[in-house]
Amino acid sequence: MIGETHPQLISPYSSGNPILLQFNPGVSRSSVDPVWQGANLMQFADYTFIFVDLLLGVIVSLILYKISIYIARYFGLIDIPGSLPHKIHKIATPLAGGILLVGSLLLLAPAAGIQKSPDLLKLAIPLVIIFAFGIWDDKKRIRARYKLLGQLLASAVLLFSGVSIQFIESLVGFSSPFIGAAFWLDRIITLLWLVGITNAFNLVDSMDGLAIGLANTGFAFFILASINSGQSELTAVFSILLGIGIGIALFNTTPARLFLGDSGAQSIGFLMAALAIFYHPLGKEQMSTWFIKVMLMAVPVFDTTLVFISRLRQKQMFYVAGQDHTYHRLVNLGMNPGRAVFTLQVAAIMMNCLAFIATSLSPLYSNILFSLVLLIVFGIFIFLEKNNRLNQVNLK
Repeated sequence: MIGETHPQLISPYSSGNPILLQFNPGVSRSSVDPVWQGANLMQFADYTFIFVDLLLGVIVSLILYKISIYIARYFGLIDIPGSLPHKIHKIATPLAGGILLVGSLLLLAPAAGIQKSPDLLKLAIPLVIIFAFGIWDDKKRIRARYKLLGQLLASAVLLFSGVSIQFIESLVGFSSPFIGAAFWLDRIITLLWLVGITNAFNLVDSMDGLAIGLANTGFAFFILASINSGQSELTAVFSILLGIGIGIALFNTTPARLFLGDSGAQSIGFLMAALAIFYHPLGKEQMSTWFIKVMLMAVPVFDTTLVFISRLRQKQMFYVAGQDHTYHRLVNLGMNPGRAVFTLQVAAIMMNCLAFIATSLSPLYSNILFSLVLLIVFGIFIFLEKNNRLNQVNLK
């Protein structure tokens, strides 16, 4: 796994000097001198490659913008106003976000050194599957069962390549007699994680600039996290993704010139979920860090949970598009659309900050902090759900 062993952490743009620490091939972090582990990483780092990758991502996405629009129009990937009840935009808009994302990432993969990383290369086929099913949906508006099929297929390919969460296995111990059961539990958790986060970003894409804004916030914080964990390959990938995301946000912000579509939102969600599996905090206890990846994607997870439970209570299909997402409920509370989007992005930043604060605490205090966050989130959930029910009663 990327987070466990490093041959040598080298900046793609350096003359060969290590950007963080020197690791010998096959040597795990646990064998690294603890003095080095506790050193101030900033003293040994050359982070120029981050800004180069970030800039490249922005430039390439701006260059490919017109090409992506042309491709979307050529293949009829257009979101028509009023084609469904929830489609309240006024101008036919190309569903070009996925094309722009994947096209830019494909061109910039060498800059991130993806072709040299066996672990990162494992993402290629699953991402193509997610993107292909997304394009199919953007074109034909396929049924939810086929979307789920694509997500399960992509997740299964990634699992069989050896990429998996190892939370339960690390808790019980790899020499435990229960390791067999832990192995399969971790695979089930991985499958649920990949499919869940993919859908979370797809569902939260309910307003111009919202999903890509949340994704960019996640990319930015994962850059900081991967720097701290010494995972330069992840740092490079997240830097490029942030650059591409900034370019997409420029054209996806109101008034949007392109929409992400399923191909864009699902690809972002899947990338975020899969790359999060590779992230491993350096020198941190499992019980202090197990929830950090959830908190980094708290807003999409919260929105999906809110919609799922709300529709389940009302005996509605949770996967049908509607106007009962967190964004819509904030607008119903009196916020204008721009403020509602910004509120959710600020919430994401706050949750990300709390996630990293928690990792620096002891397991007891980090889990107390996480529990307090859960209580606050539960209170917000109850408030939004009650307000939504009152609005429905008033409309009747």
